[in-house]
Amino acid sequence: MPSTRDIRRRIKSVKNTAQITKAMQMVAASKMRRAQVAALAGRPYATLLNKVLAPLAGTLGNFHHPLVESREVRKSCVILVGTDKGLCGGLNSNLMREAAKYDRETTIFITAGRKAAQFVARTKRQLVAEFNYKDTPAFSEARAISKFACDLYAKKEIDHVEILYTQFVSTLVQKPEVKDLLPVGEVEGIKVGVGSQSVYPKMLQGAAEFLYEPSQEQVLGALLPHSLNFQIYQILLEAKASEQSARMVAMKSATDNAQQLIKDLTLEYNKLRQANITKELLEITSAAMAG
Repeated sequence: MPSTRDIRRRIKSVKNTAQITKAMQMVAASKMRRAQVAALAGRPYATLLNKVLAPLAGTLGNFHHPLVESREVRKSCVILVGTDKGLCGGLNSNLMREAAKYDRETTIFITAGRKAAQFVARTKRQLVAEFNYKDTPAFSEARAISKFACDLYAKKEIDHVEILYTQFVSTLVQKPEVKDLLPVGEVEGIKVGVGSQSVYPKMLQGAAEFLYEPSQEQVLGALLPHSLNFQIYQILLEAKASEQSARMVAMKSATDNAQQLIKDLTLEYNKLRQANITKELLEITSAAMAG
């Protein structure tokens, strides 16, 4: 049975831990608000970019571009977007569980975040590049990841590229998500390089014709890399919002658990102290009666 000194020491230790988790919760809450605003602010632009690309893609039946070229998949590449730090609940473990499903013989990995790189190294999978991104992701960081993947695809070293990340749904909900990047496939329901007029009236909203300068091919050729860059940038924002939200919730849970543990230990301490006092009183009374 622990002594009162042991319980006091444990209460002090738990209080110190609670102070740390409370501070981390406040920091994560501050970062979470900024990350959520950034992630939500980028979604309308991503949707609009797709709407701009869709009419272009659908009217170019003979369009050719290295990023559109489809071929038999012999070697795949997965861009794995994790976090740099832990203490964010089950976010990383859920993500890595999905990453573990890929065949290690036919899949290579590009990672963003230290936890993702550590997972690839620990499971002895093939890591071809490791990137870092800040608490406030920069577009240049996304462009570097996109360029590396596009270069591998253009050189035909890989035949398919996916990106695995954590989608921000709400402060309490974040889920692993997989998105196809290369070859560039469907844009808002229209297959690039294949003409389809079925959804045009809705997307063009009554416009009869678009004029492109210098040409549709050149416009689409310039927009495709930019679209991939922005997709990855938006995914980094989503991943960072998910990380900060998960960390805030995890630290709040840890703080609440610590407070409850302090209450339980204090109750145990008071009971033990009461028992010791009662025991001492009985010993004094017994001694007095014997005397």
